[in-house]
Amino acid sequence: MELVEGSPRDTAGRPEKEIRVYRLLDALGIRFQRIDHESVNTMEASAEINSMLDAIVCKNLFLWDSKKEHFYLLMVAGDKKFRSGEIAGQIGSTRLSFAPAEYMEAYLDITPGSVSIMGLMNDREKHVELLVDEEVPKAEYLGCHPCVNTASLRIKTKDVLERFLPAVGHAYRTVHMDEG
Repeated sequence: MELVEGSPRDTAGRPEKEIRVYRLLDALGIRFQRIDHESVNTMEASAEINSMLDAIVCKNLFLWDSKKEHFYLLMVAGDKKFRSGEIAGQIGSTRLSFAPAEYMEAYLDITPGSVSIMGLMNDREKHVELLVDEEVPKAEYLGCHPCVNTASLRIKTKDVLERFLPAVGHAYRTVHMDEG
């Protein structure tokens, strides 16, 4: 594994949803670095990759409220523990729980294990609200998947929040989460 600059030269064998991420970042002039790797599905399994990224790597949780009407993508610093009531109270929502994978795929074109802020580019109808742990914007770099869990990106956090999100028509709400 190695950290390389930008989009892959050869896109053969890569899923279209991954290629779309690279095309959008390139079109926006957002520089990034990439690591291609085996599929990873847990924070623990990605420890080596995360250390190579030298960035804040978040748990990305796809949630919905108890009424099953509102969907959220929660980005939380990897060392913090998700507490449903803590977040629900801050956003004026009913209890939050994990939403079914079928909605994640329908709205973000992402499967479990690949959840990423990059998936918001596929949410053209704004079904999903982004919630960001207050620690995330303070980090210089953000580590995330390009909608697949066989690659990881290192992007300036400021570029993601101030350039990528406006380009895909999404805003974010900052939330406070207590330490794990």
